Amino acid sequence: MPNKSIYSMKEIRDIELSKEDLDLLNSKLGLKSLFGNKRIDLGRTLAEVKYELKLREQQAELVKLQAWAIENRKKIVILFEGRDAAGKGGAIRRMAAHINPRYYRIVALNKPTEDEEGQWYFQRYVNKLPKPGKIVFFDRSWYNRAVLEPVNGFCDQEQYDRFMSQVNDFEKMIIASDTYLIKFYFSITKEEQEKRFEDIRKSDLKRWKLSAVDEKAQDLWDEYTKYKQVMLQDTDTGHAPWIIIKADKKTEARLKAIEYVLKAIPYK
Repeated sequence: MPNKSIYSMKEIRDIELSKEDLDLLNSKLGLKSLFGNKRIDLGRTLAEVKYELKLREQQAELVKLQAWAIENRKKIVILFEGRDAAGKGGAIRRMAAHINPRYYRIVALNKPTEDEEGQWYFQRYVNKLPKPGKIVFFDRSWYNRAVLEPVNGFCDQEQYDRFMSQVNDFEKMIIASDTYLIKFYFSITKEEQEKRFEDIRKSDLKRWKLSAVDEKAQDLWDEYTKYKQVMLQDTDTGHAPWIIIKADKKTEARLKAIEYVLKAIPYK
């Protein structure tokens, strides 16, 4: 039987563990994590268990937040923006994991239809805004026109300029309709994005996630950066500020995003 430990017995004895650490390692969650990996790594196991416990604690608070929103007929909109493979979808899934599915929706819109292309740009997003008591998570949003579309040639300069001149007032109108609006930007490095792309390419279960746009993301990195910086500067307002989440470590990014939501919305 292969040895699962990456430590010698002396190294294990030399590792200083608090009583809390030992209790975590001996918990059902700790033992599952410890022996679920190919190699025993106490440090990694402790980090995983602490993350899971903190996540569960935050998810329980999100259930309370949703109950408050339902009871008080509050509307909540949470945008997730960021580069391809920044972890937006994973963060949304953790936020929505235990809340009532009848009172939230995840919106990830495809390319506009022919009819939608002839409408006011924001109209297709207005149609997805929440009713009283509901939460809407946008996995990418109207800010496609601020970065993704101009970089990839999906809109012209006039359309881009019109969007940038209207978006701040549009968000004012959303907030004026008694809606909480939170805007997250998940920020990753070029190296981390390439690593995640490579992991996706190697996975038979995840390969479908890579689109033609994703495949060009590394080559267009500097172009994305240029438009991203303009977006963050020109649309970071007092009524709808950007919350930038450093997302190279997915677990930390998820916890920080949920923590912000819990603090920003006065559900208690």
